[in-house]
Amino acid sequence: MADAPTRTASVPPRYCRGWDADPASLPDTRNAVADLLARLRPAPGPRTVQDAQLVASELVTNALKHAPGPFTVRLEVVPDAAALRISVTDASPRPPMHRPPDPERVGGHGLRLVSLLCGALEVTHLGHGKRVTATLALA
Repeated sequence: MADAPTRTASVPPRYCRGWDADPASLPDTRNAVADLLARLRPAPGPRTVQDAQLVASELVTNALKHAPGPFTVRLEVVPDAAALRISVTDASPRPPMHRPPDPERVGGHGLRLVSLLCGALEVTHLGHGKRVTATLALA
């Protein structure tokens, strides 16, 4: 049985950008995720890239819907390139809320999807708001 290929990144790829509360940031965020992951060797498969784009989109959507003002997106591949950290910092002190599953409800399912796809979801309270960080395995 052959070993799985090891991803290498001499300097972990990173991306950071701030936006005013602008829905146009969603496609920019998805593109940034795909571009960052394409720099890894071997590059993650299409499903992993799509999962990472979904997680980033959900976190940005939450910032757009529930936080006043600008927000920042930070993408960081961990040093061994085994995971991607997706962080969104916004001005709201309120943590994201898990809502109980309800197949009749439109919306309100994003955080559940993020939790299912990611190994870790952390909320860090800051003096000016919060940072929500999801860690997604790339292997």
